[in-house]
Amino acid sequence: MNNKRPVNLDLSKFQFPLPAITSILHRISGVILFVAIAFLLCALGASLESKESFLALQEALQGFFAKLVLWGILAALLYHMVAGVKHLLMDIGIGETLESGLLGAKVTLVVSIVLTLLAGVIIW
Repeated sequence: MNNKRPVNLDLSKFQFPLPAITSILHRISGVILFVAIAFLLCALGASLESKESFLALQEALQGFFAKLVLWGILAALLYHMVAGVKHLLMDIGIGETLESGLLGAKVTLVVSIVLTLLAGVIIW
C-alpha cells in the first residue's frame, strides 16, 4: 500500500478560519474556568472562616498580581458566556451559514473584548 499521507502534522502551517479559532478559545476558556473554580472556592472558604481571615483575603486581593489573576478569570468567564450564547443561537438555527458564522465569530470577539475591558476598569 502506497500511502502518501503525512505522518507528522505541523499545526503551525495551517491557517484556521476565525470561527474555528473562537471555538477553540471557547474550549480553552472552559478549562481555565474549571481550574479557577478550585481557587475561587478556596478563597470563599477562607473568607467565611472568620472576620480576620476575611480581612486578610480582602487585603491580599488588593495586590496587582491578585487583580491580574481575577481579571483573567473574569475574562475567561465573559468569553465563555458570550461564545456559549453564540453556540445556543446556532443550536436553534441562527448563524449556521458560512457568512453568518464568520459574523458571529467577529461579534463574539468584539463583545468579549469590550466586556473584558469593562471588567478591568471595574477591578482597577
